Amino acid sequence: MNETRQAVLESLEVGPITGPDIAAEIGISRAAVWKHVEALREAGFEIDGTGSGYVLGDVSGYTGPLIEYGLSAPFSIEYHDTLSSTNERARELATAGAEDVVVVAGVQTGGRGRLDRKWSSPEGGIWLSTVERPSIPPARAPAHTIAAAVATTNVAREVGVDARIKWPNDVVVPADTDVGYAKLAGILTEMEGQTDRIEWLVCGIGINANVDPSSLPEGATSIRANAGAIDRRTFLQRVLERYDDARRDLSGTIEEWRDRTMTLDRRVRVIRSGEPVVGTAVDVTEYGGLVVDTGTDRVVISAGDCEHLRPA
Repeated sequence: MNETRQAVLESLEVGPITGPDIAAEIGISRAAVWKHVEALREAGFEIDGTGSGYVLGDVSGYTGPLIEYGLSAPFSIEYHDTLSSTNERARELATAGAEDVVVVAGVQTGGRGRLDRKWSSPEGGIWLSTVERPSIPPARAPAHTIAAAVATTNVAREVGVDARIKWPNDVVVPADTDVGYAKLAGILTEMEGQTDRIEWLVCGIGINANVDPSSLPEGATSIRANAGAIDRRTFLQRVLERYDDARRDLSGTIEEWRDRTMTLDRRVRVIRSGEPVVGTAVDVTEYGGLVVDTGTDRVVISAGDCEHLRPA
């Protein structure tokens, strides 16, 4: 949102206020005030014209400007009603030099997760991808997945969902299923870089928010199913704010991850380079690698498919 439009919004916040008063306060013409007010209305802001002036009304809609409004994190928002993939669009922006942009879609038609698996992304969910240029070595990139998982889990807990983290990239809810959980959210982190530095990093987060459970694949759940419908705009803002905090303190975030995971102290099978590693998950490294005690050795796994096993 440009600075002048932001200034108009700030004037409206203390309304009712007349167009001439806004013009004098900001230093623009009355005609310019009217154009900005109309643009804000088109962006989803409810602005009523009364005898006493303009009054800012409901701001709970789900558009780019509304998501940016009140967001306490240094991200700009690019919103699409429908998009094939937010990660795909984020990679395009990253290649073009963008930084700290968040691509948000109302619906994804070609969403995907790890290993190119299809990710169901219907209306009512929260589908986003961040574009970042962190000053960390490539080996630390998985810690951003950890940060996103912690942020999503914390905000889900704020609205009453018993969210936990399953290594490497899932937010889950304990459930009476064969695996002991149902999937609430997934994270896909991609990057481009050189040996010693990251050129860009894209962190995709898909959250089953106000999604009817009947429209989700088997083994998945939603916030709506666990705690009722939420305000997606507010929830997304909180996730971005929590994520911004977490990415600035990756070491501290690892400690939070340990407190919120359901993978540690569990018997697991992790497929790494086509070969299974079976043992007890005992820790996670500062780079996000899973430490598995096989009984004869401790193996650090940086990436792989992790399955929780029943106790031996």
